[in-house]
Amino acid sequence: MRRKMKSKNLLFFLAVIVSFVACSDEKPEFQPPEVEVYVTNEKDVPIYENFVGTVAGQKDIEIRARVTGFLEGIHFKEGSVVKKGQLLYTIESQQYEAETAAYLSKLAEAKTNLAHAESELARIEPLAKANAVSQSDLDAARAAYEAAKAMVRAAEANLRASRIRLSYTRVKAPITGIIGKTRAKVGDFVGQSPNPVILNVISKNDTVLVDFYLAENDYLRIFKELEKRDKKDGIGRSENIELILSDGSVFPYKGKINFIDRGIDVSTGAILIQVIFPNPTFILRPGLFAKVHVPVDMVKNAILIPQRCVSELQGEFSVMVVNDSNKVEHRKVTLGETVGSFWLVKEGLKPNEKVVYEGLQKVRDGMEVNPVIAEIKTNSKEEIEN
Repeated sequence: MRRKMKSKNLLFFLAVIVSFVACSDEKPEFQPPEVEVYVTNEKDVPIYENFVGTVAGQKDIEIRARVTGFLEGIHFKEGSVVKKGQLLYTIESQQYEAETAAYLSKLAEAKTNLAHAESELARIEPLAKANAVSQSDLDAARAAYEAAKAMVRAAEANLRASRIRLSYTRVKAPITGIIGKTRAKVGDFVGQSPNPVILNVISKNDTVLVDFYLAENDYLRIFKELEKRDKKDGIGRSENIELILSDGSVFPYKGKINFIDRGIDVSTGAILIQVIFPNPTFILRPGLFAKVHVPVDMVKNAILIPQRCVSELQGEFSVMVVNDSNKVEHRKVTLGETVGSFWLVKEGLKPNEKVVYEGLQKVRDGMEVNPVIAEIKTNSKEEIEN
């Protein structure tokens, strides 16, 4: 009986061992690795170029002391918006008031002399008709009358000039705009160099001007393209120029060409271009540096791929493409311009191809993969939205 039990147990253990060995010989199912891919597509792509420009107000008006004297008062808050005609500064006026009073007195004297000459002429004219006085007396009376009239006109002109000088002691805003910091303090003698002559600057900033320079070759190339594209509205009239600020952000309002200089500077070989931008929020201030983002070309049915998809070796560019069988292929490509963080592909790719985006180091030619479409977000207007 015991032998039978031992035989049964031995057979059971042998069956378990055989089953374990059989299971261990089965090969596990192969799972290809997941690889993120970017799917190519065709679209019309504008090509931009950047040029460094400087911002100026539509009007930057210098506030000058037009008469000499001590600065008596400052009547505004620096950095604020001032209105046209608002009083800004007062300069001591006593000497100009005295001058005006003196000219006013001279005018009164001249008018008195004119009245006397007019009365004398009125007395002599009837006597001359009656031959009671000589012709020379009549001529002298007429000359005195004309001279008296001229003296009145001269006195009036001197008085007007003195009143204008007196008005310059009250400096008012010529335009509405943002005013800067005063270059003098109350008590300073102003209006004569080396003392401050320019007291301040007011800028009209609801519209700004951005100046930049183009080299001769760039000018010819870019404006030939703009001329072809703007035949309907005229060159530069369409508002399609962007402004990229120093922090990398894009100004929300687009501009258009406002001015092209008369000629090319022979010393630099460049021409001045001016672009006008609306500035309703007043964020742009004179003196800012910014990049003028100018469209110079339009590529039809272009294919773009992220720059990280591209490998370079000895000046040759290539990508890894996943074919319809989910096999990886090594593909050489010819590239054009960069558009933001993308490359413009001239040759080597067609629409709806899957280009390896993430994990280039993990794949090789002929390898089977499981492609997963990558989500690519663009944060800059320089980049193309996908």
